[in-house]
Amino acid sequence: MSVVHRLTAGWLVDHLSFINQCGYEICDSFAYPDGITLDTSVTSTRDCHSASTFAATSSSDGPIPGTGDVIETEGKPAKTRYVFREEFFNVSKPHIAAAPEEQLWQGCPEASLTELKVRKLIREGTLHLVQEGLRSGFLHRTIAEPSCRKNAVPGHIGCGLAELCEMAKQLPAVNESDRQAVHVLDDETSIPEQDLLSCVTENSSNGAKIVELMGQKYLVPPKSSFLLSDISCLQPLLNYKKKYDVIVIDPPWENKSVKRSSRYSYLSSWQIKQIPVPALAAPNCLVVTWVTNRQKHLHFVKDELYPHWSVKTLAEWHWVKITGAGEFVFPLDSLHKKPYEVLVLGRVQGDVKQTLRKSEDVLPIPEHKLIVSIPCSLHSHKPPLTGVLAEFLKPDVECLELFARSLQPGWTSWGNEVLKFQHIDYFTVLQNES
Repeated sequence: MSVVHRLTAGWLVDHLSFINQCGYEICDSFAYPDGITLDTSVTSTRDCHSASTFAATSSSDGPIPGTGDVIETEGKPAKTRYVFREEFFNVSKPHIAAAPEEQLWQGCPEASLTELKVRKLIREGTLHLVQEGLRSGFLHRTIAEPSCRKNAVPGHIGCGLAELCEMAKQLPAVNESDRQAVHVLDDETSIPEQDLLSCVTENSSNGAKIVELMGQKYLVPPKSSFLLSDISCLQPLLNYKKKYDVIVIDPPWENKSVKRSSRYSYLSSWQIKQIPVPALAAPNCLVVTWVTNRQKHLHFVKDELYPHWSVKTLAEWHWVKITGAGEFVFPLDSLHKKPYEVLVLGRVQGDVKQTLRKSEDVLPIPEHKLIVSIPCSLHSHKPPLTGVLAEFLKPDVECLELFARSLQPGWTSWGNEVLKFQHIDYFTVLQNES
């Protein structure tokens, strides 16, 4: 389970462990045909998703060898298990070191009353969670330097997914009556590129699959579905005809560094408001929006965006980023980079009768919680919320992530880079099993 420790203040979570419990096991007994292809799947030996979206599991990972040849065993097809590359979570030192008096246990310079309150909650809550992590051995005061023996990973992995989505808008339009609502991944099935970009792709099996796109391979976890598209091509998600009990949104917020960079695009406030959340949300849907530390964006979500979607703001949580030794990755009082990000939680307020019928399924959301974790070094690879939201939701809920860059079992994910962190080069082979 991704939750390592749970205290009143919040949770200490293990992002890497969550990824590696998603059941990335592949049967290697079939060759890939040309084009966009699938590998056959194998029921995961640790499949915990059939009973509930939020079912927990445990793991015992051994040492990670280098990628090698597949091992065949007599009379049985070989299986390869993929795990996410550990070096992406080797955060051993703060990015900017704080002075000793500015560490977890000390105060901060003058700030607004609201900011002082937030800092106090973060400082005290993180300290308690870090202490638990040190006691259990999950965190270590002395962290070994990352090994240099691991294979170097190129700065850019995979094809340009966002560019591909932009190109897809130039393809001939498909009549709605002819449009396929969902493409279910079957064994030994090729997928035309236009299908992959024009309808929801679903892996309904209990095992992982591999899709190949523009010569690049991507891992698709069991019990997951996704739509790879531009924001102007959301109709296939609406055609999927699912209503979601949880919607997590990570918008590409506008900021100065994004404006200066040609690598990332951003959306205006007006564009974000056009996302059809009301059409995708089930009654009493829990909406969670990631927000940067700019007060302008926080006020926009609470005062404009949520009211526009008929969402009532319930809580503000914080994701706190720490090193493997339990230090903040940036000083808590930094004027620029902060060691935390904000999550605004709200609930859809819909038709009164329909809302009342489902009110018995609604559990109260705490006003403030911390999600503390060692961050992934890959840009915008946020920690999963599956484990921390579990205690506030009924079993078997439908979950959706918008602007996703990775996939999760039990979730539908949409974005123009939705497969980004599923690229096979971000993973390594753990073992071959029969």
